[in-house]
Amino acid sequence: MPKTNRRTNSTAEAPLLEHLEELRSRILWALSFWLAGTAVAWNFKDDLIRFMQMPLDSVRGRVEIVTTGLTDQLFIAFSVAMWGGFVLALPFMLYQLWKFIEPGLTASEQRWSVPFILGAGLSFGLGCLFCFEVVLPAAIPFLVTFLSASTGIKSFLGLAGYISNVLTYLVVFGIIFELPIISFLLTKIGLINATLLRSVRRYAIVLLVVAAAIITPTADPFNLMLMAVPMYVLYELGVLVSDWAAPRKARVQERGEIEI
Repeated sequence: MPKTNRRTNSTAEAPLLEHLEELRSRILWALSFWLAGTAVAWNFKDDLIRFMQMPLDSVRGRVEIVTTGLTDQLFIAFSVAMWGGFVLALPFMLYQLWKFIEPGLTASEQRWSVPFILGAGLSFGLGCLFCFEVVLPAAIPFLVTFLSASTGIKSFLGLAGYISNVLTYLVVFGIIFELPIISFLLTKIGLINATLLRSVRRYAIVLLVVAAAIITPTADPFNLMLMAVPMYVLYELGVLVSDWAAPRKARVQERGEIEI
């Protein structure tokens, strides 16, 4: 009997070790793509830093960007190149993620690989674009000129802190714009549905507000709402996407349960 147990344990451990090896391989590939993307973005670091200062154009006369630390400029260059590389490598990293989970999916679920990769990459890009075109032009001038109009205060912003805040906004909005595509895929796989998302809406709102308060670089209500409102809108969009993505039979069943 002990021999049988040892054989069973060995058999059970083999697939686990294979999965861990596969995970390690996928992570190394993903990091390799990120490193390659960072190397490409490094060549455009100056342009990226200038680009990220564009939200300050409307308040140029009342704010100056300075560096106060010896290593600030080097740290900023690496940070900008790293996140620029992340954006470039994201489709390839998503491909590695999909290949890792693919063996556990059915044949019908595996055909969503291309929509997942393209949808997730596009959603992240749209989130960054929305943040840069809508959120930052509203948030940054408000914060910079909050007292300057009435007191004549001129702001001197540390470049490291400014770039860090902008990157935080961009990455966070890129992630939260993934909510609809995640909702779509989880619905297709069968892990969630629109009825479930509607039933936990009240709790989701609380969690979204708390998450926005944690993520927002500043503690003022204005920036909190700039973060929380789009998150809630995307949650509701995720509900609609989940309802649309559900198989027709499941949609009819869910609506029947609601009517009852």
